[in-house]
Amino acid sequence: MQALSSVEHGYDLLAPKFDHTPFRTPDGILDATADALRPLGPFGRGLDVCCGTGAGTRVLAPLCQERITGVDFSAGMLARARDAHPDAEWVRADARALPFADAFDLAVSFGALGHFLPAERPALFAGVFRALRPGGLFALPIGAPLPITSGSYWALLGFDLAMRARNALWRPPFVMYYRTCGLDAVRDDLAASGFTVTTVPLPALGQREDGGPRYGLVLARK
Repeated sequence: MQALSSVEHGYDLLAPKFDHTPFRTPDGILDATADALRPLGPFGRGLDVCCGTGAGTRVLAPLCQERITGVDFSAGMLARARDAHPDAEWVRADARALPFADAFDLAVSFGALGHFLPAERPALFAGVFRALRPGGLFALPIGAPLPITSGSYWALLGFDLAMRARNALWRPPFVMYYRTCGLDAVRDDLAASGFTVTTVPLPALGQREDGGPRYGLVLARK
């Protein structure tokens, strides 16, 4: 049922069991992100973009001295986040039109970029830029490209091809692609939105066979 729904309704359906699926961002990625951000803080207000059930609170809560806000367009996911983290603020909105301006010092996003087509990323990043105070930071972890010899490479390629076929044959579309948000493209879109962009490795998440990090943390400064 989820696969034949829109993104919004699909996540409403998935919300009650989302935290027990592989789609929830693993704690290891959250903790590695928090470790990388800690020397750059403390921060004031925090924003989790496309917050889902609120897993990003694990990163923001120890780093931010003021209120934490999560934004998502799935009412079902927000209801779960609200139950789990009643002290945070939860806002229902489309991330392509964020309703904030000069309000936050740190923004994060986990596992959401695949829900945006490349042509939609500029609106997403422009909204985050607008939501941050001057000097504010937007952080998001991105995995390194998988080698073509990896089974995961072919699994993700197959998933994306299946999703493209599904969206060509069925409406409404369900946008979820794993191979449309490579590091170079994301960095370019962030820079075009006005950010100064750097990347730091997340060594706690391991290394590839060539010795490079499996994950990097993109740091976009307003």
